[in-house]
Amino acid sequence: MFKNKGNQIGVIKNFSPKEVYEECCSGAWLLDLRRSNEINYKSFDVENLIIARPEEVKENFEDLPKEKPLIVADNAGIRSKQIIEFLQEKGFTNLANLSGGMFEWDKDNLPLRINNREQLNGSCLCALRPNKTRK
Repeated sequence: MFKNKGNQIGVIKNFSPKEVYEECCSGAWLLDLRRSNEINYKSFDVENLIIARPEEVKENFEDLPKEKPLIVADNAGIRSKQIIEFLQEKGFTNLANLSGGMFEWDKDNLPLRINNREQLNGSCLCALRPNKTRK
């Protein structure tokens, strides 16, 4: 499904957020590697979505839809590349990476599920926590 699409960098096929959205609308699966504190506020709004931390993917990769196109995403596109390489070693061939991850997806105004009660706030990364005062 991903042949002659996206941007090939080394052994990893990379798609822009718009390309990922189009592929998801055509039946591709999106594997979101972000942790629950990252997902609770904003999540990808696509039909075929799998949420699993990288360690869960490594433990349960056999449960992923190997026969379906699979696009791997995280916040910025770094952890996703590592998981793609892992899945390639396990025999997955129809894989792609969401370039820029959720940051670029959000920036491109693509569909999101948003729970404002889970928005993170704080003055630095070490102090980020859900903002429980919003309704």
